[in-house]
Amino acid sequence: MFNRLSTEKWNWILLIGVILFAVEIAFFHGGMIISALVFGFLIYLGKKRFYRLHGKVLFWVGIIGLAFSIFSMLAVRFFIIVAIILFAYEYYRSQKETPVVRPNIENHREVITDPVIERKPLFTHRVFGSQQTDDTAYQWRDINIHSGIGNRVIDLSNTVLPDDTAIVSIRHIAGNIEVLVPYDVEVSIHHSAVFGRAHIFSKHHPTLMNDTIFYQTNHYDQTLPRVKVITSVMSGNIEVRRI
Repeated sequence: MFNRLSTEKWNWILLIGVILFAVEIAFFHGGMIISALVFGFLIYLGKKRFYRLHGKVLFWVGIIGLAFSIFSMLAVRFFIIVAIILFAYEYYRSQKETPVVRPNIENHREVITDPVIERKPLFTHRVFGSQQTDDTAYQWRDINIHSGIGNRVIDLSNTVLPDDTAIVSIRHIAGNIEVLVPYDVEVSIHHSAVFGRAHIFSKHHPTLMNDTIFYQTNHYDQTLPRVKVITSVMSGNIEVRRI
C-alpha cells in the first residue's frame, strides 16, 4: 500500500506532519508533547522501582498516559487519517483492478457448466442463542460458522460420516463447545481460546489464557472416517468426548 506512493507525496505528508508538530508546540504550549514527556519520565521511574508496588503503579500509569498523549497529538492524528485514506483507496483500487480470467470459447458451440445443488447447512451464523445437532439421525454436512454468544453441541453419533475427512470449524465469541464422537472415529482437535478451559478425552486444561492446543488420536493419519475439529473462542470451554 505505502510503496505505491511517490517520493514527492511522501515528502508532502512528512512536511505536513512536521508543520502540525510545530503548530502544537508554538500555539498550544507544547500540547500533548509535555504530557508525553511527563508520562515518559513516570515510566522511567517506575521501571527503576518495578520491584515495588508503587513502581509498578508508576510504570503502568506512564504507559497508559503516554499512549493517550501520543494519539492525541495533531501530527499523529494526521498520520492516522492519512493511513486510513490510503487503505480505503487501496481497497477501492484493488476492487476496480481485480484481474478476471475469461476462457476463450469461440471454438465451442456450447458451454457445459457443472451442476450445483443447494443444501441447508447444519448450523447457521447466530449471534445469540445455543445450537445443537438433531437428536435423531441426520445427513452429515461440514460445519463452518462464526457465532456470538451461546453453546454449540455437535453430536456425531446420529449421522453417517463421509469416507474422507469431516470438518467442524467454529469461531465463537462466548459460550461452550461440545463435540460428541463415536468410538470408531479418529479425531484431530485444534483449539484456541483467549480465556476458558478444555477437556479433550483424557486431557484436561483447567485454564487457558490466550493459548492454543492441538491433539489427535493415534491413527488419525492412517484411518477413515475421521473428523477434523478447528475451534476458537474468546471466552468459553470446549469438551470433546466419546459417546
